[in-house]
Amino acid sequence: MADGENRSASGVRVGTSAFTAAGWEGSFYPAGMSPRDYLSYYATQFDTVEIDSSFYRTPSLSTVKGWYENTPANFLVAAKVPQAITHEKILVDCDEEFEEFVSRMVVLKEKLGPLLLQFPYFNKLAFKSAAEFLNRLRAFLKRWKRRSYRMAVEIRNKSWLNAGFAELLREYDVALVLQDQAWMPRPGELFEKLDPITADFTYVRLLGDRKRIEEKTKTWDRVIVNRTAEVGEWVRYLRPVMQRGVQVLVYVNNHYSGHAPATAEMFRKQWGGAEASRPDTERRHRSGRLFE
Repeated sequence: MADGENRSASGVRVGTSAFTAAGWEGSFYPAGMSPRDYLSYYATQFDTVEIDSSFYRTPSLSTVKGWYENTPANFLVAAKVPQAITHEKILVDCDEEFEEFVSRMVVLKEKLGPLLLQFPYFNKLAFKSAAEFLNRLRAFLKRWKRRSYRMAVEIRNKSWLNAGFAELLREYDVALVLQDQAWMPRPGELFEKLDPITADFTYVRLLGDRKRIEEKTKTWDRVIVNRTAEVGEWVRYLRPVMQRGVQVLVYVNNHYSGHAPATAEMFRKQWGGAEASRPDTERRHRSGRLFE
């Protein structure tokens, strides 16, 4: 196993993008709960989380230690690589920033999950072609993958999703992020076009349409977009992936349906009860169970 690898027996983990949001108190977290107890409570409901705050800045050492200390042994923490690396410097002259980031994240030890390189949409001014971007990405991965960090790459240029891009990621055992956004291909289209599984795990992000949903709400306390059909589609395509021996990691954003915890639970139920990983049942009983 690579450093920081933590596998659930079922092969699938489901969680949310971030563990705090406006509207979660009272709808997910018990009313009156102290924010300092949020993560430990979250870990009674889900066994993985994607850290969003690391996109804006490298977390402090004490913050990362807190993530470790407030989660159980089988918990997995994925984290976004800071935007200074992916958006501002775009992988150029960023070794110092990336070194600082990973030096903090390795404090998670066995709980460390994939590091997510989330790139924006690039126009022709940024990169004249997909090949130009791939050359830059290859150089970055060549420098850093020797350290055995698990990584996932998300791109938002639909036309760049081809067999050549997948092969580059496969060469370095980096996961291609499978994402559900309005302008990106549906899973059926993507799996028909190429084999998007490029590592021994796959990283799925249910993101939705941020602009459209924020016209309706910015308080994430309830589901306002019915995603039953879309979640069912993902489940159908991901089951065979797990059967290939590939770990499946799924993270739900509030912008997908309005309330990420409820959608994550719906995914887990559609996947099939006990087959989807859940935290220890005794611990859940002691803490109180949100979802019945």
